[in-house]
Amino acid sequence: MITQKMKYALKALLTLADESAQPEPQALTIEEIAKRSGAPKRFLEHILLEIRNAGYIASIRGRSGGYQMIKPAAAVSISELLRMIDGPIAPLPCLSRRAYQRCEDCADEATCRIRKVFAEVFWSYILILDSLTLDDLMKSSAVTEQVIGA
Repeated sequence: MITQKMKYALKALLTLADESAQPEPQALTIEEIAKRSGAPKRFLEHILLEIRNAGYIASIRGRSGGYQMIKPAAAVSISELLRMIDGPIAPLPCLSRRAYQRCEDCADEATCRIRKVFAEVFWSYILILDSLTLDDLMKSSAVTEQVIGA
């Protein structure tokens, strides 16, 4: 499961992406992002700083300052964002691309049946997740509606 922090990050990014899609987009203050997204302001300050440091958004100082998207929504990888906010996404440490660790109780990775089964499932999951962008989240689909019942 994704953390609440990741949900807030996605809500904030979706709010900024929606604004950037407007004919005359404006920079949004943390207060405005919190209001539009429903994410608490006190968490957004830290989250937006992380996202800004990763190069997805920019902060603008001054009277009409705030945050705005600097990357198009189609260039914001959900899997990269997930790794940045939540850390490794593999179900087992021995399957992680960036945080690989050998399982302490595993005698032989090559013959580990648990690793093999989770590798197959994780491979399918990661193929989909790696292709997902913020732009995809902005669009509604019939499949999503079937899954969540919306």
